[in-house]
Amino acid sequence: MDINLLVLNVGNSRLGLGVFKAGSLETIRRIPHDQQRDWEPQIREAWGQLAESFRPAVAGASVNPPLNAALQEIVRQVTGQDIQWVGPDLDLPIGVETDEPARTGVDRILNVAAAYEQIEKACVVVDAGTAITIDCCNDNGDFLGGAIAPGMKMMLDSLHEKTAILPRVDFKMPEGGFGRSTESAICQGVYWGIRGMVRELVERYAMELGNWPDVIATGGDAAQLFAGWELIHAISPDLTLYGIALAYSNHHIRHAT
Repeated sequence: MDINLLVLNVGNSRLGLGVFKAGSLETIRRIPHDQQRDWEPQIREAWGQLAESFRPAVAGASVNPPLNAALQEIVRQVTGQDIQWVGPDLDLPIGVETDEPARTGVDRILNVAAAYEQIEKACVVVDAGTAITIDCCNDNGDFLGGAIAPGMKMMLDSLHEKTAILPRVDFKMPEGGFGRSTESAICQGVYWGIRGMVRELVERYAMELGNWPDVIATGGDAAQLFAGWELIHAISPDLTLYGIALAYSNHHIRHAT
């Protein structure tokens, strides 16, 4: 479906914005939540790219509900439309087999749906952002669930805030096998702790599935943590935006609207 769509992803730390023209993702913006003053001009600029397009629309997903009303008001002012939210307004693009589908993070589902749409077989998506999620679907594309852990920055901040003397550390790629300072030891622990967790979980998922799934990484820290790692099939930083567009497209095809 050659959609013309402004896509908005309300995350824990930032707003992701994408412009799909004739089905192709042409513009991407990421705005930290402490810069909400930039929402209106960025949305206005993005919508301007779609002004002459056929039936432009706005779709979104959110894991940060307190911000939804303010974003909705800006979108109405700029576009004259309401955001079509995945879940309340748009059907989820894949089946969800968790115990409480309505309480499962919509971003997690959309990431897996976008990955499955490309791979068409069982896969794992590692989203390395504010939190780290490691989620899986089967060969039918059903979302099976996964794991949630603190993200890299949360780990670094927590070590400083919850101890007496450990310093606040900016992450640097570890070198060698031993951390020879407190700062490098913290980076070693965070880096290898995350990668070890991911490997262990993927191995467990493979045992459950009966085959080895491809692993796709996304999120703001994915490249820093996983670039060049043989476990990772691909790094796709814009997976959630594609997932929202997929939900929009599938919903309107299914309902012939």
